[in-house]
Amino acid sequence: MTNNIQLNSDGKLKHFLSIEGLDQTLLTEILDTAASFVNPSDGQIKKVPLLRGKTIVNLFFENSTRTLTTFELAAKRLSADVLNMNITTSSTAKGESLLDTIRNLEAMFVDMFVVRHAISGAAHFIAQQTAQHISVINAGDGQHAHPTQAMLDMFTIRQHKGDFSKLRVAVIGDILHSRVARSEIQALNTLGVAEVRVIAPKTLLPAKVETLGVTVCHDLKQGLADIDVVMMLRLQKERMTSALLPGESEYFKCFGLTEEKLLYAKPDAIVMHPGPINRGVEIDSKVADGKQSVILQQVSNGIAVRMAIMAMAMQHNGVNV
Repeated sequence: MTNNIQLNSDGKLKHFLSIEGLDQTLLTEILDTAASFVNPSDGQIKKVPLLRGKTIVNLFFENSTRTLTTFELAAKRLSADVLNMNITTSSTAKGESLLDTIRNLEAMFVDMFVVRHAISGAAHFIAQQTAQHISVINAGDGQHAHPTQAMLDMFTIRQHKGDFSKLRVAVIGDILHSRVARSEIQALNTLGVAEVRVIAPKTLLPAKVETLGVTVCHDLKQGLADIDVVMMLRLQKERMTSALLPGESEYFKCFGLTEEKLLYAKPDAIVMHPGPINRGVEIDSKVADGKQSVILQQVSNGIAVRMAIMAMAMQHNGVNV
């Protein structure tokens, strides 16, 4: 028996809430399953009947464009029925509790909740409270985790670089407020990369960040040496409670990725960004749109990876992947 809420008693995925607690075998299975949904000849995402007759509810308490759209497309490519809940006009805006909303949706015979919430732990709470047959996917909760983003990024890295064990990856920017950064670091270390390097001013790093299994650097040029994958993060200004930086122009001067600074990384390094991009703040447009950028591929890969995670989580519900 497993005590991980994300897994069934046989160790299969039931919920996908966090990278933490999942092993390399399971993460690799997600990547392999996602690859099976991509047509090798043209890269198009196949439509399959795996979730026909199932109902998936996208329960987004935070605004989102890419994440919501790719989850909706992924569910439809799996042939599921999809309901997008507009929380700003739903009963929760009228005072109905989160649990009341869940109970009412359960009564409509849904099979999966995809949850995005400003409060860390919201997806775990729903997974603990919801009916036994329902799976919960975390689409981002507070500053805690964004596991599907991490996995689509792992898929993109594997497409370009293959073997994780030889890679040195730099995560650059606002580590302190980023749920993406935490999930990325966990996934990279679980998949066995040679090094995860975080590059940021001290004010944008969590306390004791080294305990996450990273090397810390405060100088961008030094930090980019021997790097295979450059992962940029945006400044999470909406989560900053105090003046942590002297200004955006000064930040760009020190930590913004330009063509000149990218030369310090390996010549074949790829540049990633989970979006939305702040051009001229953390990344120059010439880099974001340049030949080493795989940012739009990340968006495309989000469909296949989210298909894989949803299909695998529904295996307990009679779905064979």
